[in-house]
Amino acid sequence: MRPNLLRWQWDLYREGHTRRTTLVTHILTAPLFVSGTLMLAAAPLLGLYLAVAGPAFMVATLLAQGWAHKQEVARPVPFDGPMDFVSRFFVEQWVTFPRFVFSGRLAEAWRKAR
Repeated sequence: MRPNLLRWQWDLYREGHTRRTTLVTHILTAPLFVSGTLMLAAAPLLGLYLAVAGPAFMVATLLAQGWAHKQEVARPVPFDGPMDFVSRFFVEQWVTFPRFVFSGRLAEAWRKAR
């Protein structure tokens, strides 16, 4: 895992989210990922169908956001390995994107979007 991941990701976040396509993709899929994570965690208690639906939501988020980021001028920093990938993706969905929304930076990015 990267040292100071929250700060590192936050410092780079604005430049990697400049297109409305990317912003809309994140608006739609970040909650999908969070829901998928919660479904997976709840699967042992509420039913194994959640063990299928949850990861499907998470993979759909990964694919959609990966596609959107390929359209951006600033490409994501390459991953250093599986743990770097997992930690960065989870932190983005659970912390950094919600922070981006609630800080007003999403609205600012939308106004400036290309």
